[in-house]
Amino acid sequence: MSTSQKKDALGKGIRSLLQNIDADLKTTSGNLKPEVVEKSTSMLTVPLDQIEVNPHQPRKDFDDNALSELATSIKLHGLIQPLTVTAIPGGKYRLIAGERRMRASRIAGLKEVPVFIRQTNDSHLLELALLENLQRENLNAIEIALSYKRLMDERDYTQEQVAERMGKDRSTVTNYIRLLKLPPDIQVAVRNGDISMGHARALINVDAVDKQLFIFSEIKKRGLSVRQTEDLVRKIYTPSTVKATVKTQMPPAFKKIEDNLASQFSTKVRLTHNKNGHGSILFEYYSLEELNSLLEKLKVQVS
Repeated sequence: MSTSQKKDALGKGIRSLLQNIDADLKTTSGNLKPEVVEKSTSMLTVPLDQIEVNPHQPRKDFDDNALSELATSIKLHGLIQPLTVTAIPGGKYRLIAGERRMRASRIAGLKEVPVFIRQTNDSHLLELALLENLQRENLNAIEIALSYKRLMDERDYTQEQVAERMGKDRSTVTNYIRLLKLPPDIQVAVRNGDISMGHARALINVDAVDKQLFIFSEIKKRGLSVRQTEDLVRKIYTPSTVKATVKTQMPPAFKKIEDNLASQFSTKVRLTHNKNGHGSILFEYYSLEELNSLLEKLKVQVS
């Protein structure tokens, strides 16, 4: 599909949605009013104790270990992906999406959390506001990814349906959604413009958190371009490296510990464990500044 065709497809989608929107929410030219878009898509911070769980939430069971891991990440980086709520009487809010994140935020001890406030039950208005907001040129890749995720969560769309509504290739939507699976510190870097979408796309294809963080540190330290980052990823995944990885593969539980340590301490971590229950943990650092940061996180005092 050509660029002009995609724009036309998106235009038809917006025009069809606009037909179902009340006139007082639209401009004289027929577009959604800017203040309506802003109100429907902006993020606010609200007290966590003012948010009630949706009593109709079908998911009741949550993995305690996974919640603990997410809580640890939230303590370090804050809640990157906002909750979605709707206002209810009494100055409170009811959760629409994000119960796992809300529970983890409570475990992390947060008092306030970022939220998207659903202004109306009119799903057409929400979709239209998100579609129009995505046309802005100053959105960063994480903001785009979160908007696509909202369409999936609140409109119950598949990635293919989001792509169709946006006039995008499915692979484009998939790549944005996959950004939300990157370690939090990398997501923050994308959001702040410290690294580009191209850098992030290269990191998406790396299968281990410690390797992602190692490459991320190299991007920052050496000022790598996107092409240089892609070359580094290919170099790490040479056949000999893959073969060595297979030989030293650990049980999934220990690999998860290694990944969690790498994420928590923002550096490359090597964990070894043998059948006798012995092993070691190796932290890597790439400057005195990173060493001092690591010692601080480990609460090690050097006199």
